[in-house]
Amino acid sequence: MAKLTQADLVDLNKTFEERTPKELLAWASSVFGTRMAALSSMQRSGSIIAHMLSTMEENIKILFVDTGVLFQESLDTRDRVMKEYGVEIVTLTPEKTMEEQTAELGVLYITPEGQKQCCDLRKSDPLTAAKGDYDALIGSLRRCDGGKRAECPILAVDVEMNCIRINPLVNFDNDDFDQYVKEHDPIMNPLHSQGFTTIGCNRCTTPVLPNEPNRAGRWRHLGPWSIYCGINPTDLDSATSPHIDLPQELIDSILGRGPTDFMI
Repeated sequence: MAKLTQADLVDLNKTFEERTPKELLAWASSVFGTRMAALSSMQRSGSIIAHMLSTMEENIKILFVDTGVLFQESLDTRDRVMKEYGVEIVTLTPEKTMEEQTAELGVLYITPEGQKQCCDLRKSDPLTAAKGDYDALIGSLRRCDGGKRAECPILAVDVEMNCIRINPLVNFDNDDFDQYVKEHDPIMNPLHSQGFTTIGCNRCTTPVLPNEPNRAGRWRHLGPWSIYCGINPTDLDSATSPHIDLPQELIDSILGRGPTDFMI
């Protein structure tokens, strides 16, 4: 194995800034093939990614983490996407039910520290269990969401999963989003039309008022210090993601070194 650092991706990220999401997905598919999957929690941006993948010839799986306490609308949206788009969705689940977890550890999500532990157990750990199955994971983060995501790179190393995170929608602003929805009418989680700008577990997500930030509805009871669950490495401090280990041949392919039949 060879090491790939975030610094190694700087030049490639600069090159990719002018590329469209579909061009980036085509590049990713050519490099990673079946060793790549997408992540979706059946929110707005994830719905766009799911629709884009459904238009590609390649069968790229979508990973969906069912925490056991999601809104029924999110589960129904997953089922619709799978049925109507014909894409393969792999549902990942925690080891324990919420009832079992609460009996053992108490109600975790009522404190900031407990919220982090709860998100780790019910969201991050089920995904981490798939470590080694994929060399790349497609996300749906957008810079226009602000906060820590305002500087989100297109390509980021994910130490915990030992893979590359690909964010093809980072430059997809709200106008781009609205235009895509108008042209393609993708399947959307109905909660978005009911005041939810961002959707997570039913214990910790509420509607958002028109004058509030988009993520105000996440962990509202904990205050503004708890607005991320930690499943996305770019939401963490950069020092937590120094490098990942991949085959040298794959690293050469990612960085465009040596023979390739794909140009972007």
